[in-house]
Amino acid sequence: MTQRQRYLETMLFGNPDKVPFWISGGREKTRANWYRTGLPEGADPVQYMYETLGIEPEETQPRVGLGVSFQMMPKFEEKVLEHKNGHYLVRDWMGNITEISDEYNYTYIRRPKDFVTRRWWHFPVTNRDEWEEMKTRYDVHDPKRFPDDFEQRCQALQDRDYTVSLSLSGPFWQLREWLGFEPLCVLMIEDPDFIHEMIEFWTEFISATLAPIIERVQLDSVTFNEDMAYKEHSMISPAMCREFLMPCWRRWTQELNASGCPVVYLDSDGYAGELIPLWIECGINAEGPNEIAAGNDLVEYRRLYGKQMAYMGGIDKRAMAKGGQALRDAIMNVVPPLLEEGGYIPGCDHGIPANVSWPNYVEYARLLAELCGWQ
Repeated sequence: MTQRQRYLETMLFGNPDKVPFWISGGREKTRANWYRTGLPEGADPVQYMYETLGIEPEETQPRVGLGVSFQMMPKFEEKVLEHKNGHYLVRDWMGNITEISDEYNYTYIRRPKDFVTRRWWHFPVTNRDEWEEMKTRYDVHDPKRFPDDFEQRCQALQDRDYTVSLSLSGPFWQLREWLGFEPLCVLMIEDPDFIHEMIEFWTEFISATLAPIIERVQLDSVTFNEDMAYKEHSMISPAMCREFLMPCWRRWTQELNASGCPVVYLDSDGYAGELIPLWIECGINAEGPNEIAAGNDLVEYRRLYGKQMAYMGGIDKRAMAKGGQALRDAIMNVVPPLLEEGGYIPGCDHGIPANVSWPNYVEYARLLAELCGWQ
């Protein structure tokens, strides 16, 4: 099977020859620990893991990207406003003013190369005048939004052996970027019309930007990024999700399904148990990463929702750090039952933490490779 066929057969409960074997190269502190604990200095973690396990990587044609941007245009000027007491105060490209330890280069705000804690001091939309200005940055017809060779890229993607996917900011994610989490939640109660207005704008912007893509290319999957849950509960109630978010999710999913895109995936940290029924109702058919520490139980979710939902992740990162029997139990309690029915690509339940040693990561990857049919 090609990489594309294998992915789709797996996620759509078909009959793949083997299940995709996806491993991460880790973030900076994680890689630093791997180099200290057995990974040769400077080696690429993914490539070296394949060599260690004797696995041939999936071969594909040279990949062509769509090159379409869903980000604001123009971006805010990135600027260090202050540097004192071991911290940077930075205005980032999204217009936020955030504080970050000077242990990191401030560009970590732009690209999360490591596990970095930030503090937010100001968000770009605090009133309707700022909202009107923000809207001007999301012109669908901005000439920089689509590459000059967009038509040629779309043509090159007609006959491919690899998956083509997109990641989009969902309405909760995007409004949190504009307003901040607490102001967003307050406005949902105090000024719901304003929130509806912003979500309707974002819904239209994404739909209009997607339209030329899905008219020309059959996407294999689209991810809605919606980090919207804590431990044991979602950040907003299911009722508020139904009022504010579901119309947007439903519209995008319907448009994607009509274009032939078979997998619509929702990415959210935290506990998904309250949200999965709502996602299914909107036509979303895959989700992850299913953090175990937050209370997610994939075996129970499969019992409850059957083949209405496919999953990714679900292997406890804390067990990866412990290794040994704890790691084996974390894998064997989840992976075989779900692989038996399909609709599951196993993996770490979030970013791999820095306390996972290289030997433990090899142990994790080796067992995963065996279960997924690569060894």
